[in-house]
Amino acid sequence: MACESLSSRILELDACNLPDDLYRVAETCLLDLLGVAIAAGETSLAGIARKFVLSQFPGDQALLFGEGSASSIGSALYGGWLIDALDGHDGHVLTKGHAGVALLPALLALPECGRLSGRRFLGELAIGYEVAIRAGISLHASACDYHTSGAWNCLGVAAMAARLKQLNADQLDHALGIAEFYGPRSQMMRCIDYPTMLKDGSGWGAMTGLSAVLLAQSGFTGAPALLLGEAAGADETVASAWRNFGDQWHFRQTYFKRFPVCYWAQPAVEATLSLMDQLTNPRDIDHIDITTFHQAKRLHTTMPHNTEQAQYSLPWAVACALHGQTIDQHSVTTDLLNPDIQRLARTVTVTENETFNLAFPARRFARVTLCLNNGTELVSQDFEARGTPHQPLSESEMVGKFRQLSQPAIGPQSEAIIKTVKTLLNRPASDLLNLLGPVPATNHSRTATQPLDTNHAPSS
Repeated sequence: MACESLSSRILELDACNLPDDLYRVAETCLLDLLGVAIAAGETSLAGIARKFVLSQFPGDQALLFGEGSASSIGSALYGGWLIDALDGHDGHVLTKGHAGVALLPALLALPECGRLSGRRFLGELAIGYEVAIRAGISLHASACDYHTSGAWNCLGVAAMAARLKQLNADQLDHALGIAEFYGPRSQMMRCIDYPTMLKDGSGWGAMTGLSAVLLAQSGFTGAPALLLGEAAGADETVASAWRNFGDQWHFRQTYFKRFPVCYWAQPAVEATLSLMDQLTNPRDIDHIDITTFHQAKRLHTTMPHNTEQAQYSLPWAVACALHGQTIDQHSVTTDLLNPDIQRLARTVTVTENETFNLAFPARRFARVTLCLNNGTELVSQDFEARGTPHQPLSESEMVGKFRQLSQPAIGPQSEAIIKTVKTLLNRPASDLLNLLGPVPATNHSRTATQPLDTNHAPSS
C-alpha cells in the first residue's frame, strides 16, 4: 500500500529518545487528562458509558477510575467518553479539537501498557499526539465540513497502538486505512448547535483506532488513508502536512484550558475577568455585550438544562465567571439552577466580528462590555484564552487545576497522582496504573446534570 514510507517512519521513532521537552509536554497532558477524568466521573454520561461497556464489552481491562472491567476496546471507549464528558482537556488550535482525550484511554486499555517504563509511556503518548494532530490538520485542509476530533484522533490511536502491538509497516498501513475509513466523520457544529452527550466523538475515536489495529493484526485489510497524503491522487496540502514528520513536532503547540468549558468561550471569559476589579457587584450589571468570532457565537444556549449544554454555552460561561470569578466543574453541573448566574446569562448579547473571524482558528479573540445599571460601560481589551504556548499557564496553575478537579472526589490520593506523574520519567508506568482505580462514591448531587430530552433544541 502507498502509505508504507510514513508508516515506517512512525514505527522507527524511538519513544525513549525524543527531545526532552516533549516528555514535559506529555507529562502535563497526562496530569491534565487524569484530572478531567476524575471530575467527569460524576456526570450522567459517565454512568451511562460504564453500564454500556460492562454489558457489551466484557473483559479484564480496568476502567479508568471506574468500577469493573471490560475488553481493551470497551475500556478505551469508556475512557474516551469519560474524558470527553467534561470539556476541560487539552487541544490544538489548528485541529480545532482534541487528541489526548482518545489517546490516553487507548494507551491505558492496552495490556502492554503495564510493562512499559514511564519514559516510554510518555514517549508513546507524544508520538500518538503528533500523528493525531497532523491527521487533524490534514482533515481540515481537505474536508468541506468541520468534523469532530474522533474523525482524526483515531489515527493517532492506531499509530500508537500499532507500535505497542509490534505491527510491521504494511500492517500499520492497513490499520491507519481502517481507522480513517471507520472513524466517526461526525459534524461538530451539529453538537455545538444542539449540545448532547455525543460531544466531540472521541470515545468512538479511541475505540475505532484500537479496533483498527487489532483488525489489521489479524489480517483485515484497509484502503490507503487519504489523510496521510501518500495515496494516489492525494491533495498536495494534505501531503505537505507530513513532510517534516519526526523532525518538527506540532505536539509542542498543545494548549491547556483554565476552565472546563469549550475553548471558544474562554477568550470572552478572560475578557470578563479582566474587568472584575472595576466591578463592585455583579448585580450592578444591566446587560453584557460580547464581540467574538462566528464559531463562538454559535455557543448560544442561555439557560442550560444539563452539563452538555452548559459546557457549550458562551453566555453561561461568562455569567459563571462574573458570579464566582472562575469556572469549575460545579459551574457546569450542580450550579445550573443558580438564580444569580441565570440572571446574568439572560442579559448576554453576542455579536461576531469579521477581523476575529479571519483570525480563527489559529487565534481566537473576544471583547466584552459590561453595561451597568447607572449607564456606565466597562469595556475590555481584545482577549485570547490563556494556555497556549505564547500565553502559557504556569506549572503551579496546572497542578492547581488538577487539585481543584480531583480533590473533591479522591481527596489526598490526588497528591500521590501528582507525585507519580511528575516522576514518571524515572519509574515504571505500573506505578501510575496502580493509582487509577475506582473513585469512591461521593455525596455530590447529580440532579442538575440529568439530561433533558436531547431531541429538542436547547433553550436560548
